[in-house]
Amino acid sequence: MTTIDYSELATVAGRDLGYTEYREVTQQRIDTFADAADDHQWIHVDPERAKDGPFGAPIAHGFLTLSLAVPFWTELLDVTGVGTKVNYGLDKVRFPAPVPAGSRIRMKAVIVEVDEFPGGYQLTVDQTIEIEGGQKPAVVARGLYRFYA
Repeated sequence: MTTIDYSELATVAGRDLGYTEYREVTQQRIDTFADAADDHQWIHVDPERAKDGPFGAPIAHGFLTLSLAVPFWTELLDVTGVGTKVNYGLDKVRFPAPVPAGSRIRMKAVIVEVDEFPGGYQLTVDQTIEIEGGQKPAVVARGLYRFYA
């Protein structure tokens, strides 16, 4: 965990925040996400059928894996001295590899850019979610986070 005071945000461009701890993506988590997203496609929620599918097992929804960037982000950076922290959005997202149920994933983040705006700073962050033992990342995204004084 990197802790930075709001007064130092202008200086953090280029900072590598390292890796989070691994989290397991269980079938239960996938099923819960399917219920929340109303996406019950068999490649996610039917382990028996998924065994014969293109991935050989059920896989997490891409957006489930992406949503874990939020708790991962809070593991990597804490900005003190702010009034409000906002997940402002994403500039680019790709899902290069599926995440099979039971896999463990973690995120690496690098602060690419810091921009000042009226009332705060916006960080542009390259985020890579990788699968333990995987050849390709599960998610490559550029996140935008705003911090208001």
